Amino acid sequence: MIDALLGGFALLFQWPSIGFLGLGIMLGLYFGAVPGLSGLVGMAILLPFTFGMDPVSAFAFLLGMYAVTTTSDTISSVLLGIPGTAASQATILDGYPMAMRGEAERALGAAFTVSAVGGVLGAIVLAASIPLVRPLILSFASPEYFMLGVLGLTMVGALSGSSMMKGIAAAMLGLLVSTIGYADQIAVPRFFFGLTYLLDGLPLIPVVLGLFAVPALFDLSRKGTSISQVPRDESVGGVLRGMRDAAQNWWLVIRSIVIGVYVGMLPGLGGSIVDWVAYGHAVQSAKDKSQFGKGDVRGVIAPETANNAMKGGALIPTVAFGIPGSAPMAILLGAFLIQGMTPGPEMLTSKLDITFSMVATLIVANVIGAAVLMVGAKQIARATFISGHLIVPAVVLFVLMGAWMSGNNIGDWYLLLGIGAIGIAMQFSGWPRPPLVLGFILGPIMENALSISLRSHDGFGFLLRPVTLVILILTILVIGYTAWKQVARNRESKAENMVATPGGEGAFSEPRTAVIVDVMFLAVFVFAIWTASGWPNSVAMLPLVAAIPGALLALGALQRDIRLLRRPAVTPEEAAAADGFQPGTALFFLLWIAAIVVATVLFGQLVALPVMMAAYLLLRGGRGWKLALGYGVAGWLFLYLMFDRVIAVVWYPSLVFG
Repeated sequence: MIDALLGGFALLFQWPSIGFLGLGIMLGLYFGAVPGLSGLVGMAILLPFTFGMDPVSAFAFLLGMYAVTTTSDTISSVLLGIPGTAASQATILDGYPMAMRGEAERALGAAFTVSAVGGVLGAIVLAASIPLVRPLILSFASPEYFMLGVLGLTMVGALSGSSMMKGIAAAMLGLLVSTIGYADQIAVPRFFFGLTYLLDGLPLIPVVLGLFAVPALFDLSRKGTSISQVPRDESVGGVLRGMRDAAQNWWLVIRSIVIGVYVGMLPGLGGSIVDWVAYGHAVQSAKDKSQFGKGDVRGVIAPETANNAMKGGALIPTVAFGIPGSAPMAILLGAFLIQGMTPGPEMLTSKLDITFSMVATLIVANVIGAAVLMVGAKQIARATFISGHLIVPAVVLFVLMGAWMSGNNIGDWYLLLGIGAIGIAMQFSGWPRPPLVLGFILGPIMENALSISLRSHDGFGFLLRPVTLVILILTILVIGYTAWKQVARNRESKAENMVATPGGEGAFSEPRTAVIVDVMFLAVFVFAIWTASGWPNSVAMLPLVAAIPGALLALGALQRDIRLLRRPAVTPEEAAAADGFQPGTALFFLLWIAAIVVATVLFGQLVALPVMMAAYLLLRGGRGWKLALGYGVAGWLFLYLMFDRVIAVVWYPSLVFG
């Protein structure tokens, strides 16, 4: 075993393996930092380049890229409130508020430190766990996967915002949205409204970018100020302070590593919920929960540790049993095929040195990636002090191209625009967005698990399985504890005629907007119940499981918001929320993005995007034509060099130029 371990490290540090590792790390930092790209996209793009490589170089190239995406994705999550990858969604809840109060350096310092520690220790746990994890993995079947999904949704929904009803209802809405398109059990189309685009379901990247990126960019556009709400000379908390935060919370780091590895190894499920499970654990285990959602550094440390440790966990079932622990690991199986290798006993016996070279790749890549970003953290954090009008056009370019690359379909841009409008409405109505996204991600997994569980146990008898029963009890405890805490907060604030709001995502709402959104979502749930009631049971099961409780919770949220509508705002936060939503400004911003889509249909992306970037600076940003022209030219050069020459993206065939 020791000889194989040392041999694996020796193989990695030979040429050309170490060179391909370095190249993979640099590409991974880029794929993680740009919203819409991810380790999955990177794996898909780089896989063909592994033809002709030796196995160690191929795995170093792919895993070196993949390992650091959940380190660099922190940049956009903290600076812009936009998840660089799906694994950094929970980081937004406290990372972005820290950036808004001038503590971006501190947040990045803490995140990069724990990313390195989590990645390294996660890989070490991987090496030690390979012989031990088979019984654990085999003990989880479809009933356990379904209940783990329920627990994950409950934790995120219950911990989001000031209303547990809205949080869990948002999770149910995410489950409902995930059922759009053909059902897996029977080829019956659901909620497609006659549009062929919807028959395959909604793609993930436009949905995530629409819910998070568009509202965040609208917020920057309407304010016109920098991301940081304090001047640069008044900002506090540098990189070193973030590193000290990581050291002081070492016990939370260790617990998050364990969560990352052992939740991450659950095939197809762990990578989707691991950052949320770690964040929920950080909140539930903290004595002082008052700052979570407002900029608590522990809300950055826990998910960033877990999502890096998850890489080692996801590799365990992939290498040992040929079961992909996540979507990128499924692509990694393609690399095994290219190299003529078979995951399983071979990787733990005759090819053990190659397995340990993968472990070495994760360790070295995480250290180098975190070190590179740590050196540049101060410069990266300066972006929070740049005028928002200078940031918005560039980020919109990345957001639109990220959505485009998910399917090379103009329908993805229409979807991005529509979901963006919903995201803006949710932002100002107290409806948290993270539960919706998590429900959307977990929906297909949970539906498949529920269908198999019902068939194999003749109904809901699967709930009595020992592991399933334990997860069910944990779910009930989470709901009960959160409800008790909210009731306690409401009692404390009732005497002062205030509404208890913990801050953060879904905490504050503009009353009129909240009532409108409540009615809209209630109508969606009622329509879903009415429509699904005519479908076969296997097709209608998950839509009804989501829509019936969702409708009841949305009705309760509507009654609560109607009561609040009759009461004037009495706290500064409520007053700010009431004044924050400006329909005219939101309409202008959405029309600008819509104009980009129309211009793309006419002239293509290479013309539409640079021209509309310059137009934004002239019309909304109030900048001179020279700056606007230079901005547009720079945008065109980046589009052409990066997306056309390097990535070789398929452009939209414009009506004018073809």
